[in-house]
Amino acid sequence: MVKSLKSATNKRIIIGRVGAAHGVKGEFKVYPLTDFPDRFDNLKEAFVGDKPVKVLSTRYQNNFIVMRIEGIDSREAVATVTNKLMEVDRSAVPPLAPGEYYTFDIIGLKVLDEAKNEVGTIKHIIKTGSNDVYVTATPSGKELLIPALKKVVKEINVPEGYIIAQWEEPKDI
Repeated sequence: MVKSLKSATNKRIIIGRVGAAHGVKGEFKVYPLTDFPDRFDNLKEAFVGDKPVKVLSTRYQNNFIVMRIEGIDSREAVATVTNKLMEVDRSAVPPLAPGEYYTFDIIGLKVLDEAKNEVGTIKHIIKTGSNDVYVTATPSGKELLIPALKKVVKEINVPEGYIIAQWEEPKDI
């Protein structure tokens, strides 16, 4: 299972997008961009754009979180952060169970075949509902779709930066 989005820097992880003001006292909507919306429960510090912020309050409402941060106390102030990404430090991301990986850990990994020949690089991940699919750019410029199944992906080594996959090439009919 793969979770969350990668930010522009590997040191921060995108968890949401700031939406419009909610009321007139500086609260605003945050649309979660994470598989772990409960991460907002105890959130004390984050980044909005590149600015560090102190989170004063959060509460859930429908499909978004209503949030208040220090220094934002009016609708006009909210407008200065609307549509900016909300991020947290990589160190604030909770650990996963063995065999689970965050999306930002998988994107960018080299794909090797069982003989350890480089096949390409994972560019993004398609979530199909039944299993994820790793979209891999090959050196020839083609895209290769690799299902994230144990029978196909034999090893994931995030620290070393690769996965080993085994699959049958499509045959021409």
